[in-house]
Amino acid sequence: MAEQKTQSGTKRRLPARRRSSRATLGRTLTAAFSLLLAISLLGCGASSNSDQAQKPAAKPAIVFMTDFGTANDAVAICKAVIVGIAPDTRIMDITHQVTPFSIEEGARFLAGVTPYHPAGTVFLVVVDPGVGTSRKPLIVKSKKDQYFVLPDNGLITPVLDRDGLDSAREITNTAWMIGDNISSTFHGRDIFSPAAAHLASGEDWTLAGPAVADLVKLSPRVATIEPKGITGDVIGLDDPYGSLITDIQGNDFKNLGYELGDKVAFKIAAKQFTFPYVKTFKGVPVGQPLLYIDSRGRVGIAVNQGDFSKKYAVSPPVPVFIPRKGAGR
Repeated sequence: MAEQKTQSGTKRRLPARRRSSRATLGRTLTAAFSLLLAISLLGCGASSNSDQAQKPAAKPAIVFMTDFGTANDAVAICKAVIVGIAPDTRIMDITHQVTPFSIEEGARFLAGVTPYHPAGTVFLVVVDPGVGTSRKPLIVKSKKDQYFVLPDNGLITPVLDRDGLDSAREITNTAWMIGDNISSTFHGRDIFSPAAAHLASGEDWTLAGPAVADLVKLSPRVATIEPKGITGDVIGLDDPYGSLITDIQGNDFKNLGYELGDKVAFKIAAKQFTFPYVKTFKGVPVGQPLLYIDSRGRVGIAVNQGDFSKKYAVSPPVPVFIPRKGAGR
């Protein structure tokens, strides 16, 4: 029996029945507390799951690219039109510094960016030297479920060559435009931006206009592999650094037999150059030229911490020839 003090200070032992009752009560209280705690946690979890279920799906972003530049108000106006129709839409920029009227450059930039965006993204691209002519304003859907609002001038060609065409619509519905008063020179504001906003808002894109079966196809420059080497082109500059971008694929270059550290003798237009083939810019001293495979898998030509285009007076487009290792021309 357990002991308990009396008023006189002496100890007496408790009966076994009372000890058992106290133990049972303690166990009952512990169990009740555990049950209440479990119910509380379960309720919190249910509330959390309910909140997640009620949370609306994120709207697709509009990814915007033009050749408008940033010295005027054109880009800001287009964004204002978008926000006026779809206030919650997130707008992201690729660039607005595409070389003016260069459909090929715009197409190359677009193809480079799209793999990093999810299905449902709306790409708004306005490089449109044919604005106001009979060329069609389009919404194009790729087989990767990405949407493209752009002119039918070949801008979409490299993306569709890689990802495939699902379908396309001509934008003819004036409800998907800024109104009936359409400018002949600013379709970026009047047609493409409002159409992108309606699309990003979740509206049925088939309402934009009739289906289009055949799209204008761009014929980009492609390097030619020959027995003596590869003939290609300098197709752009990696600005602001002035490095040359070619259309020669890195794997094709490696098949010519060169290894890192080799000196490569090649021609740009009629000029002969000999540069080391290295992995990165720091493979040569500051101010020295190099040949490398750039981040997009093409042959690039640069100056470490310098501007190759300015230093060697080379501007695209110009031809480039790289011979097989040990061969000449």
